[in-house]
Amino acid sequence: MSVLKRMYRGETDFDFVGAAQKTLIVSAVLVVLSLVLLVSRPLNLSIDFTGGTVVVAVNETDATVEQVRAAMSDIGLAGARVQLTGEGFIRVQTEALEAGPQDEMIAAVGGVAGVSVNEVTVSAVGPSFGEEVRNAALLALGIFLLVVSLYITWRFEWKMALAALAALFHDLIITGGIFAAFQFVVSPATVIAVLTIMGYSLYDTVVVFDKVNENVEHMQDRYNYTEIVNTSMNEVLMRSINTSLTSLLPVGSLLIIGSLAFGAETLREFALALFVGISLGTYSSIFVATPLLARWKEREEEWERARRRVDRRRATGQMEREPVAAVAVADDSVMTEEPAAQAPTAPPAGSGATGAMPRPPKKRKKRR
Repeated sequence: MSVLKRMYRGETDFDFVGAAQKTLIVSAVLVVLSLVLLVSRPLNLSIDFTGGTVVVAVNETDATVEQVRAAMSDIGLAGARVQLTGEGFIRVQTEALEAGPQDEMIAAVGGVAGVSVNEVTVSAVGPSFGEEVRNAALLALGIFLLVVSLYITWRFEWKMALAALAALFHDLIITGGIFAAFQFVVSPATVIAVLTIMGYSLYDTVVVFDKVNENVEHMQDRYNYTEIVNTSMNEVLMRSINTSLTSLLPVGSLLIIGSLAFGAETLREFALALFVGISLGTYSSIFVATPLLARWKEREEEWERARRRVDRRRATGQMEREPVAAVAVADDSVMTEEPAAQAPTAPPAGSGATGAMPRPPKKRKKRR
């Protein structure tokens, strides 16, 4: 049977907790690098958060970033943020300007780009409005995390809530590091996308935790917690992959067609955050949240006793260790095992040279 078919049937026996010894190190390194990037190269916040003036013009002369910065320096705006977009535009962002300096900036950008002043697009947002948007985004994020923590603690337990939050922060920090590394614009659409990907990440994590709790009820007498977690992960692995793929395909189409083909910058910011976050969310639910939970639970006194009891029974031959694929759940509450194959027995005497079993005599009906 191929690996794909076994994955669909939940019969694989991948050691996710064992592999986490390496994947957690990789995740920790990525988180540290992302934090360094966020400190050394702050996020490229849009004017919706910072307030200011943005001037955009078609780069008809193929001007370089240095040429645009030189033009900005000539009018006293040396600190302006200059970008050349992939669609052939010059994008210059500064702090909020008065009418006079703003007109000078428009004329300078138009002159470098080789277009008239009427063809230059200007967007201006006050600093107070940008601060309100930033505070609202942080408040929404905080409320989301609080509600999620309370729900998972109520539905499962507090250790599962901590593991889920660890995976969430893993996804958020690495996503932020990617945006900081490539200086992608962070807009309100990006914040909405981040909240959405947190929902996807939590969905995968809660599905796994629910399966773990279900299997604990049936398997705690024969397996330790790590083995139960591995079994649960193998049973829901294909579900997690299919959920992520069905989400990534339309998001990828939105990213490629919407942003690159039609040049919709807002769609690019939204779709890019979704694509990165969903991919990270699938990874973290498998290789971060669940392995962390297994390690924490194995240190509990109850599960330490269970592990010693299972190991002792296996060492004395009272219970053999079964592979993960041999454990199947017939329904939601009953565990079943395939009976062991019986050794063939010798045919009884008188069965003939062929070894065929003689037909039993027919019983005669009593006449009344």
